[in-house]
Amino acid sequence: MYKIEYLIPVIAYLLGSIPFGHILVKFIKREDIRAQGSGNIGATNVYRKSRWVGVLTLILDAGKGYAAVLAAAWLGGDSGWQAVAAFATVAGHTFPIWLGFKGGKGVATGCGAFLRISPAAVGAALAVFVIVLILTNYVSLGSILAAIVCPAAIYLFHQPAAVLIWVIMGSLLIVVRHHNNIQRLCSGIEPKFKFSNRG
Repeated sequence: MYKIEYLIPVIAYLLGSIPFGHILVKFIKREDIRAQGSGNIGATNVYRKSRWVGVLTLILDAGKGYAAVLAAAWLGGDSGWQAVAAFATVAGHTFPIWLGFKGGKGVATGCGAFLRISPAAVGAALAVFVIVLILTNYVSLGSILAAIVCPAAIYLFHQPAAVLIWVIMGSLLIVVRHHNNIQRLCSGIEPKFKFSNRG
């Protein structure tokens, strides 16, 4: 029998696929962010181009993750289906259909999606991110460690097994998408994040 819950991963993926960084830079700066810096469509690379556009990208990317899980709840999905939505929206951001499946790394989107599922777990992950960023100035390292901490915190806060499994998968996807950063970190050539910017 058809169930409306089966629409949840599709809706979440399509929401995640909206490439806000690409769209904003294209319309505001008249440039293709994929030809700038790291070539990534995420907030960090956009921030290097323009501070306020980068912050807006961060908000919108996190917002679409939160909205995807919220939509799952509205459609009657339980916590397991909401976790499916969280993973699907991260997958949409990292592999957007609109950009030939070449997207971002899913950090902000995952943050928004997981926030709807477990604010406490995301709070723990964000604390790790901020501490690592302050100590090292590496956004990538902070993102990787935060992605690892999030499912651990989900487990400690006694979320259902289905939620834990999908959050682990989402976090794993985020870490895998940082494979180039991991190589550069190991080689000592990963660029550090600069808070000051021109635009």
